[in-house]
Amino acid sequence: MHAQEFKNLITDVPGILVGNKDSKKLTSGVTVILPNQPSIASVDIRGGGSGTRDTELLGQDGTVEKVDAIVLSGGSAFGLDAAGGVMAYLRNINRGVPIGSVRVPIVPQAILFDLENHSARSWPTRSPYWKLGFDAASSPSKTFSLGNVGAGLGAKAGSIKGGLGSSSFFIKELGLTVGALVAVNSAGNVLYPKSRAFYAWDTELNNEFGGVHPPKDINKETVHLPKNTNLGQNTTLAVIGTDAILTKSQARRLAIMAQDGLGRAIRPAHTPLDGDTVFTIATGRQNLEDPIRNLSLLGGYASNSLSRAIARAVYEARSINNMPAYSDLK
Repeated sequence: MHAQEFKNLITDVPGILVGNKDSKKLTSGVTVILPNQPSIASVDIRGGGSGTRDTELLGQDGTVEKVDAIVLSGGSAFGLDAAGGVMAYLRNINRGVPIGSVRVPIVPQAILFDLENHSARSWPTRSPYWKLGFDAASSPSKTFSLGNVGAGLGAKAGSIKGGLGSSSFFIKELGLTVGALVAVNSAGNVLYPKSRAFYAWDTELNNEFGGVHPPKDINKETVHLPKNTNLGQNTTLAVIGTDAILTKSQARRLAIMAQDGLGRAIRPAHTPLDGDTVFTIATGRQNLEDPIRNLSLLGGYASNSLSRAIARAVYEARSINNMPAYSDLK
C-alpha cells in the first residue's frame, strides 16, 4: 500500500466503504460498512446485554455465508430499524442473495444505547433510524470523520464522551491489510484512573491519540466503574475488515482474537452491562499461504488495530450535553 493512500481507516482495506448519517436533534446516528461485493463475515458477541439483528446467520451452521453490509446504530432496539433502510437501498441497486425472482440483501446489525439523549416518545410514527440507515448506505466513502459521527455521536466511554473510531495496518509479511471500525459506548473506562493515558497507549502509532504514556507511579491494578452505570446502557460495537480470503470459520476465529483488543483498551470489558460485539468481514483479495500461522498473525494485528481504534474514538470525540470529552481533561 502506497503511503499517500493510507488513511488509517478501515477503508484502507480494499473493497470496503463506510457511510455515516447522524441527527443532531437525536444526538444519535448510524454507521454502515459496505463491501463492494458480498463478502464472508462472522461475529463474536461477549457482552451480557447485546442487541442484534440477523447475527444468527453468521454462525457456523448458517447456510448464508456472505453479507451485503453491516450496520452499527444508536437508538437501542429502536435502532434495529436502520438495517431495513440499508436493505431498501441495497435492493434499489440490485444487491442481495437471489431467491427465486427476487434478491434479499443480507444486513446483520448491532445497536448501542443512547436513548437518554432524546425521547422515543417524540416520534409520531416509526423511528427515524430507517431513514438514517438508508441515507448512510446511500453515501458511502473511503474517507470519514471520527469522534462525534454516525453511531458514535451519542456514545460515552465510562465517565467521558465516547465516539466512532477507526484504524488500519498493512502487514508487509503477509501482504494483507487489516482495519477496525468501532463505536465506543462502554461501561468501563478507556483511561488509567486519574490520568490522560489510554489503556491502549502501547499500541499507538504515529501519536494517533496524543502520545501520552501512563505515569510511572500509577496503580495499574485499579479498575474503576462509574457508579451511575445501569444495565443495558452500554456497548462497544466493532467491525474488523481484511482483504484476506477467509472461510466463515476463519472469520469467526478472527473476531474472537480481535476481542482481546477490546479487552486491552477498555477496563472492565464484556461486563453484564455491555453488549460488546465484534463483526469480521473479509473481502477476499489475498490467500493465506499458511492458514494457521498467518491467521494467527492476522488476529494479532486485528487486536492491535481495534485497541487503537477505540482510543482514537475517544481522543477525537468532543463534549455533548455537558458530558466531558477527552479534550476537556486537564
